[in-house]
Amino acid sequence: MKMLQISNVHQYYGGSHILRGVSVSATAGKITVLLGRNGVGKSTLLKSLMGLVPIREGSIVLNGQDITKATPYERASAGIGYVPQGREIFNRLTVEDNLKIGLASKPSSTAIPQELFELFPILHQMRHRRGGDLSGGQQQQLAIARALASGPKLLVLDEPTEGIQPSIIKEIGRVIRQLASKGEMAILLCEQYYDFAEELADQYLVMERGQVLVEGPGSEMAAKGIRQLVSI
Repeated sequence: MKMLQISNVHQYYGGSHILRGVSVSATAGKITVLLGRNGVGKSTLLKSLMGLVPIREGSIVLNGQDITKATPYERASAGIGYVPQGREIFNRLTVEDNLKIGLASKPSSTAIPQELFELFPILHQMRHRRGGDLSGGQQQQLAIARALASGPKLLVLDEPTEGIQPSIIKEIGRVIRQLASKGEMAILLCEQYYDFAEELADQYLVMERGQVLVEGPGSEMAAKGIRQLVSI
């Protein structure tokens, strides 16, 4: 089923037209990859999806519910888990407390899902350490686990491989693939690392100057020369 439908979104910063009629959909059980060089509007699109910046025109529908005018908190409660670029964990809080923050929309008695520690065993080992004491890759795993804590319908990841060592990139890829295979969650992945994106993509979109330039099945990325398109 189509979990997310972003339709004809326009967004401005001052007088600059940043997003120009962008439409993106994401389906449960599938990984949709958003590609493009720096500055083309990818992160702005994700921030618009989360309600962190307003849109001028267009609509955003999550699981049949129009969330175009919803607050970021309401969007999270409706079922979006967001992993921002740069992770943005709470350095002074423990791993366990960071995960509890991911449960903010749930009753206070809700326990941290054990599945999170099964997906990322290192977090269980380090659950009493402060977030700032973790490596960059471990912090990224924590950020993803925090976004998953509430059981989202849509997982949004903004550059999850940025500054991460190869062994943890593989681990994150394994987890993303495992989550998608359950068929319950849609995943929208914004990524610069082409090989990682191509390996995971069920669908891909390439943005250029605030617009979707080309899109299609992930299986066609190599044949369509997408690597060259996004590296120019």
